[in-house]
Amino acid sequence: MLSPWISATELHELVLKKEVRPREVADFFIARIEKLNPRLGAFMTVTAERARADADRIEKMSADAARHAPLFGVCYSLKDLTWTAGIRTTMGSQNYENFVPPIDMEYAVKLRNAGGLLLGKTATPELGGRPTTEGGLCPPARNPWNLEHTAGGSSGGAASALAAGLGPLAEGSDGGGSIRIPSACCGVVGLKPSRGRISFAPAMGEAWAGFATSGPMARTVKDVALMLDVMHGPAIGDPYWAPEPITSFKAAAEIPPRKLRLGMISKSAIAKVDPETAAELESACKVFEDMGHRIEPLEVDPAAILVDVVMRLIVAGIASTPMENPALMDPVVRHAWEAGQKVSAREYIGIVMQMHNLAREVTQKLAPYDAVLTPTLSRPAVKLGTLPSTPDKWLTELPEWLPFTFPFNATGQPAFSLPNGFTKDGLPIGLQIVGRPADEVTIIGLAAQFERARPWNDKHPALD
Repeated sequence: MLSPWISATELHELVLKKEVRPREVADFFIARIEKLNPRLGAFMTVTAERARADADRIEKMSADAARHAPLFGVCYSLKDLTWTAGIRTTMGSQNYENFVPPIDMEYAVKLRNAGGLLLGKTATPELGGRPTTEGGLCPPARNPWNLEHTAGGSSGGAASALAAGLGPLAEGSDGGGSIRIPSACCGVVGLKPSRGRISFAPAMGEAWAGFATSGPMARTVKDVALMLDVMHGPAIGDPYWAPEPITSFKAAAEIPPRKLRLGMISKSAIAKVDPETAAELESACKVFEDMGHRIEPLEVDPAAILVDVVMRLIVAGIASTPMENPALMDPVVRHAWEAGQKVSAREYIGIVMQMHNLAREVTQKLAPYDAVLTPTLSRPAVKLGTLPSTPDKWLTELPEWLPFTFPFNATGQPAFSLPNGFTKDGLPIGLQIVGRPADEVTIIGLAAQFERARPWNDKHPALD
């Protein structure tokens, strides 16, 4: 009855109908993690006892309470950057190898209270400082479609787990593409929500000047929307607030959008786009046109406008984390950390001001469009150990892979990565859909429409 590829929505219905017990769900996915994780490096910490305790707890809920728990009996994971009370949270760093937070992040509490079963903490590069998950304390997160290639980063463990059927839902975080990059690499669905949609309370007020946000990852658009319904909402006093959506995000996935005006950005001056990636973007645009939407190629180059200020801001953000012994750091992330140490407070304030001004310019140029289509990445998943080629190339080589993701951390716009075909070598290719500020509803509907037109749920890596 249980399948590794079951969606969160289907699993929730099975458990509510008592066709399967929550404890059986927990045991099923824990067994699969124990079998496959040594090959994949998806999980840093497996919380088998917690998952079973969650299952036992929710089995005692009343029938009415269960019906109102949107994740009742559904397994999920948290990235190893997310604070979890009583559970080791290493941030992928040897300097934090034994760190056990005293508190939970608010969205972690929401997922638990929604009836979810926590399977564990997924692998991340040190401080989330790479777009590939390798080099730090966590194991290298391998791509289930080809184990020599990266699962992406920095939410690489989350994407690897989803693609391998190690659970239907995963929380990721995104400060320059870190939900969308691994989603594209592994052929899953990831949404970077709007700035202020998900709170960083109580551990932080913001991350990287509002660049970073937590967000949902899954294998279907509807599951991403379901998870976002649970995670979203500001805490009183948060520095950024996204307005309440006009409908639930799950409902948005079930409502076909009106005919939309879509912009399309296919190139950037800072990167060469792989031919197979470019071809799949053209193919996706044809799908949208067949659905009645209007596609307009754009000459806007957000990456070229923002790259310098963004990279300076990101290294300053990485450097804000104290390190007792920098010599223990991943050399790549240490290079960025040391560069950030040289940014003065006066310079940082100026960088943030310049970033917001440039981001406003980009947002205004894109404002006429209901959504914007781009490749997620300039090329598919790279081999582990190849990016950057040397630590000192971090600032130059990384933006060349990510020209379509990091600009929308600066603007704060919501952005999906969706599966969009495969290379001739069998690696997934991603499509990015960027929405207007605070408008997840439109792009969720559009993404779900694309998923129905070009289904991908019957495609799985050969691991068993």
